[in-house]
This record gives sequence, C-alpha cells and structure tokens, in this order.
Amino acid sequence: MPGANVLTDRIESHLAAEARRRSGAMTEDLREFVGMPTFSGYPEGLDAFRDVLRRRLEALGARVELVPGAPRPDWLWGGAAGGPPPPTLVARGPAPRCEAGLGERKRLLLSGHLDTVHPPQSPFRSLVISGSRATGPGCVDMKGGLVIALHALSLLKDAGEEIAWSMILNSDEETGSYHSEAALREQARAHDAGLVFEPALPNGGLVVERMGSGQFVLECAGRAAHVGRDFASGISAVTTMALAIVKVSEMSDPAAGRIVNIGPVEGGTGTNVVPDRARAWGNVRFSSPAQADALGAMLDALSTPENSIPGVKVRRSFNRPAKPRTPAVEAMASAARAVSEALGRELPFGVTGGVCDGNILQDAGLATLDTLGARGGGLHTPEEWVDLDSLPERAALVAVLMRRLAGGPE
Repeated sequence: MPGANVLTDRIESHLAAEARRRSGAMTEDLREFVGMPTFSGYPEGLDAFRDVLRRRLEALGARVELVPGAPRPDWLWGGAAGGPPPPTLVARGPAPRCEAGLGERKRLLLSGHLDTVHPPQSPFRSLVISGSRATGPGCVDMKGGLVIALHALSLLKDAGEEIAWSMILNSDEETGSYHSEAALREQARAHDAGLVFEPALPNGGLVVERMGSGQFVLECAGRAAHVGRDFASGISAVTTMALAIVKVSEMSDPAAGRIVNIGPVEGGTGTNVVPDRARAWGNVRFSSPAQADALGAMLDALSTPENSIPGVKVRRSFNRPAKPRTPAVEAMASAARAVSEALGRELPFGVTGGVCDGNILQDAGLATLDTLGARGGGLHTPEEWVDLDSLPERAALVAVLMRRLAGGPE
C-alpha cells in the first residue's frame, strides 16, 4: 500500500479512529434510511425522509430552508408530475469563527439526493445484511452516501473543527433534477468546492470526468384514414417517426463522444387506422460543449415547418452539461487520493458516461468531486448492494478531505 501520504496530525488520526468506532451506528442509520421508500414520484416517502435529514442537520447546528421546486417540461417521458414540485433542502452549517492567521476559509457544498428508482410497493423494501455486505433499495445510490456525509459532518463537529459548509438535498436527481436545477446552480455560485455523494466506481475509484446528458422527443404528425376504405388519403405519422428514428440512429459516434438512444415510442390507435400522431423519446450523451452543439443541431434539423403533414417537431433539453477534468478537479481529486492513501486504501480515478448533479454544479462554476459515496453495485436493480465497510472508511476520507480543502493543515 502506498506510504508517501500520511495523516498530518492528531486531529486527522482522531477523525479516522472515531469513524471506525461509529461503524455500527452508520449501519443502523443506513437500515433506517433504506427502510423509508423514496421513489422519485412518491411524495409521502420523500417528505418523511427529508424531515429526518432536516432534524439531523439541525442537530449539527445547521440552519435549514426548503427551496420551492420549479416545474419540469411536460413533454419529458412521464410528463409533468402530479401535485406541486418537491422542494430542495438547503442547510447552512454554523459559520466558523474568524481566527488570526487562518486566512479566508473555503466554503464547501455537500450535495446529495433523496430519491431512488425503487417504487414503494416493490418487495425490495429493506436492508438485508450478510456479513459486510447488505442489499436494499437505494442502499448505495445514494442512502449510503448520505450516511457518509452526515457522519463526516458529525465527526468534524465533535472534534471541534470549524468548517464552512452547506448541504443541498434534492428529490428529483433520478428524473433529471429539473425541479431543483435552479437551487443547485444558486448554491454552486456561493461556494468554493463541491462534494457529491454518488456511489464510488466498482473498483472504489473516483470519477474525475463525466459525459453530459440531454433529453428529447420527436412529435410526428400525419393524416388519419381508414386502412380499408381510404388508405391512399392517409399519411402515417408512425412511418414518419420511423424514418426520423433511422436518421437519429446515424447520429451516434461513441468514439467522437456522441451517443443517441431512442426509447420508448408510441403511435397509432389501432391496426386498421392510418395513425396521425406518433412520438419517440430519446436520450443523448456528449463529451463536450462542441459535441452537445453538434447533436442539438442534428436533432433540430429533423424539424419540419409548422403544421406540415407529414411533420416532425423536436423538443429537447440538454440540462446536464459535460463535466470535464479541469485543473481544479484534478487538484481536488489528488487531495482525495492523498487522504485515501494515508488511510490505507488506493483511490483510482475513472471516467464515466453517467451523469449526476455534479454536472450541474460544475457547469455553474463549482469544481466538484462526485463519487464520494459508498462502494457497492447493482444500482437501479433489485440486487443493489453496499459494502458496509466502506461507510466508516469513506466517512473518515470525507472528514479529513473537508478539513484539508477548507484550509486545515496539509
């Protein structure tokens, strides 16, 4: 194991030792959190879980507010959610006292999401532990990460460390963060570094670069007609959509950093009716602003003049820009690696096509690390699992990293 990086003082050693002692408490917190269903479209569970975390953050001395959510575009797959948009919780930790010689303390923004992809009626409902491994809905994405974040803050508070921190918790990350994007961007502009508690990579590594993501829909128009009596006067919207989908399929170039996927699709009312309406929803991934612009232009070019028959209308939203490996991200990742190695574990770096709220935070100007959560796997499946040993390990990593990033000894 690398030995060049070491814990710098007794406080860092204390944080690491105390995190290990809290392993059982972290597991019990995870059991409680996983037992609360928080599907993206289940406000009762999200409200209850948000209230639990509000009380935990207030116990750490934070001032908590709920920022009203914005509506999401109604054309997105799934449409507009029923009821009011969920709020975003913003907690502001106690302001550090000014001490001579310390200089300005950096403001750290911790970010996480409450929602999971597991419906409340699913039989996959609770944390099941087998040795150091546990399964449960959202156990690694990202309730394990929330346990790590809360305990890292508690470790720092109990050690008397004064860190300038805030925490933002949204309830719609799994559906694109449309309700919370404005709040995320506002908080990004008010802080100096971002820490997001998405799960670690399968090898325990840290993501240092992400592709961006966008949504789109093709809305196709035709002319209805009876298939047997008047087929010649009909114009099939489904055929129009199929031709457009073929063109979309030609846009992907993974080697160049462009990915386009179509699905789901819908159209027609019966096999004996020429369909006059059809729709196809899709997702794009892009490696840079230039590739995002290229994809946007190609999609827009499918549009026909308004009221054309046959006609194609394209609606799109590229709300999660690519997250590049900037010098600031590189410096933060290197700092995290130094802490991890000092704690006895390697921290490899990786790149992913997945997206998260770190994309939005960094696009708003905040250098962000976004896989500081638990180790595990099976995300978004009934086999989702978490390595329970990673909870105290990552809590120690985050606590020491926060202390260093905020201006503590290095």
